[in-house]
Amino acid sequence: MSFWEYANPQKFMQLSRRVLPVVTVASVLCLVTGLAWGFFGTPDDYKQGSTVKIIYLHVPAAMMAINAWVMMLVASLVWLIRRHHVSALAAKAAAPIGLTFTLIALATGALWGQPMWGTWWAWDPRLTSFLILALFYLGYIALWQAVDNPDTAADLTGVLCIVGSVFALLSRYAVNFWNQGLHQGASLSLDKKENVADVFWFPLLVCIAGFVLLFLCLVLLRTRTEIRARRLGALLARERMG
Repeated sequence: MSFWEYANPQKFMQLSRRVLPVVTVASVLCLVTGLAWGFFGTPDDYKQGSTVKIIYLHVPAAMMAINAWVMMLVASLVWLIRRHHVSALAAKAAAPIGLTFTLIALATGALWGQPMWGTWWAWDPRLTSFLILALFYLGYIALWQAVDNPDTAADLTGVLCIVGSVFALLSRYAVNFWNQGLHQGASLSLDKKENVADVFWFPLLVCIAGFVLLFLCLVLLRTRTEIRARRLGALLARERMG
């Protein structure tokens, strides 16, 4: 059995129908557990007080905002190279979800930053690159809507996705590229010294798992919807021609 077999819309629909309930339940369990543990089961930070608990929304949302674009990049490359329609539709389906995560990250970052920095916004390298990433998400979605031919739209958005990947990388590594800026370093790192304290770290991992599963759940659901919409469009076009 080849992985590419699931690029067939019918097989994808069959697989996703079986997987979707499991992923949905797992995402709900992880999110409820992680958020309840983080907001109610952890102490206030000695410097940041209770505002530190925004980490359980901000960090997972920021991670998924970047990883959603990476997923779109991979799916777009598969479309551009192998012309599998499911991959193009999966990239299209992921864009509004990625935009939502990006907006959540920007909003929670402002709420977290205001009491810490004394301002809602600063032209910090990471904040600025995240704002540009949000604009790329908007441009990607608008380009899909603006082009009538779905294959042409997939080609153009695929190229846009490649270009936007530069800002996705900047959003992830801006703090490492530029030392100036208000934004702190990574909350999760292979270096134990840079990690948040264990009391915050473990519930944060559960929240991240919940966000990953939520993203997977929503992408599967929206991709199924896109496949149905494409089939419906093909049937309507066939009726008009007949």
